[in-house]
Order: sequence, then C-alpha cells, then structure tokens
Amino acid sequence: MHTRDRTFRAPRALMLAAMSAIALTLVSGCSTTSPVDAISIDKTQGTTENISSLTEVIQRNPNDPEGYNVRGAAYGRSGQFRNAMDDFNRALQLNPRFYQAYANRALINRSMGNVAEAANDYNRALQINPRYDVAYIGRGNLYRQAGRLDEAMNDYNRAINLQTTDPRAYHNRGLIKQVRGQHPQAIEDFSASISLAPNSPEPYNGRGISYVALNDDDNAFADFNRAVELDQGVAESWANQALIYERRGDLKRASKSYARAAQLDPKYRPALDGLARVRGG
Repeated sequence: MHTRDRTFRAPRALMLAAMSAIALTLVSGCSTTSPVDAISIDKTQGTTENISSLTEVIQRNPNDPEGYNVRGAAYGRSGQFRNAMDDFNRALQLNPRFYQAYANRALINRSMGNVAEAANDYNRALQINPRYDVAYIGRGNLYRQAGRLDEAMNDYNRAINLQTTDPRAYHNRGLIKQVRGQHPQAIEDFSASISLAPNSPEPYNGRGISYVALNDDDNAFADFNRAVELDQGVAESWANQALIYERRGDLKRASKSYARAAQLDPKYRPALDGLARVRGG
C-alpha cells in the first residue's frame, strides 16, 4: 500500500511564491505538496471485482492476517478508509506483531486526520521492527507536517541509512534542505529520488526550484519541462515552467503556462499571482 506520499505542495507553493517575487527583482533590475493526501487514491485498485476476489481469498483463509492487510490496502487506495481500517484492525487482532499492518493503518489514520493515532501506529511498527524504513519515512512525514523538521530529518536519515529504495525519503529530506536554504544538498537528494522514481514529476519540480534559487535557469527549465511531460495534470509543474518563461521575459508563454496551472487548480496561488504579473494586473 505504501504509495508515494503526496506531502509537498503547500510549503513549496509558498517557496515558489517567494521566488516569483525574487524573479521579478532579477528581471527588472519548495513539504512542495500539501500534507493532505497521505494516500494516492486510485479507484482502479479498489474496483468491486478486485475487492471481491480479495474477499474470496479471505473467506477461504479467514485466520490469515495477510489477506486482511492486502484487502485493506485496496480499500485504502480506493478511498474506502473505514473498510480499510476494519481490515487492518482485524489483521492486527490475528497478528499483533504485524508491523506492516501498523504502518498501513497509520496511513489510514493520517488520511482521516487522526495524527496522534498515526504516530502511535508508526511507533508500534518500529518497536517491532526497528529497521522498517517505511515507518521511519511515514513518521518523518508526520513530523514534517507538524513543522518538527529536526525530527523529520532524523527519520529520513534513518531510512536512508537503512539503504531504503523508497524515493520519498530522499525527496522529503530534500524539501527540508530546500527550506533551510541548502540548495546544492537538496539537489543531490532530489536527484537520488529521481534515480529511484524517474517517472514522477515531484522530484523534478523540487530540484528545479533549488536550481532557480541558485539562478541556474537552464537546468531548472529542463526539470520543469520534464515534470510537465511526465504528468500534464499537475498545476505546480506548469506554474514552475511559467516562472522560467517570466524570468526570460517571454511573457506570452509565461501567461499561457500560468493559465494552464490556474485551470488545473483555480486556487493555486503561484499561478494566480503569476498571471496577474504577466498580464499587467
């Protein structure tokens, strides 16, 4: 179930807005995504047919906790959080040391706004298996969401020291370094995340923002363009691309990209502010 944690828009949106103002100065003379979606919803993972087949497996093996864990993951991906919670609870009743189920239940708790319960679940998973990288990353995301950056950094470092292959550890550590102004180090982390998840737009956006901070517009533009190519439905990617057009004085293309970002997310502040600037508003 451990889908890529979408936890970076709000902080990076603020950073992009700040850099937009910097860009204006330069021309005239980013936890990135918000800590909202703990689970990437994918309705195809929770189709009636898919869940029915998993239910049949459970009916044949009603005392196997793994069956409930797998079906709970399918419910979680489809947004059926209550059903997912029931399945993870049942899995843990059958096997109280099922640390993966604790981490999965933590994601559900976080998605439901139960932050304290999510932290307890991650802590329990790590008590059972202190080398479980997924739980360190998940708990680190909770810390980062709460602004406890030192503790979040410690958890991401632990996961990385365990040689995790989860790109979120590098990506989210890069976001913290970015907020702290450590852009060369952030770029290294975003690059590591890209090597593990080359088809994800988020680390390209993250790395591009740090390139912008270092006034390396060429590399930033390449990263933002790549992010757009990978997923044309991400407002942040279009707004980032527009920022480079704006810095280059190409206001027509900047306006078009900002407009596309605003169309995708009518409340995305960097896009709205960018449109106002390039259109003289």
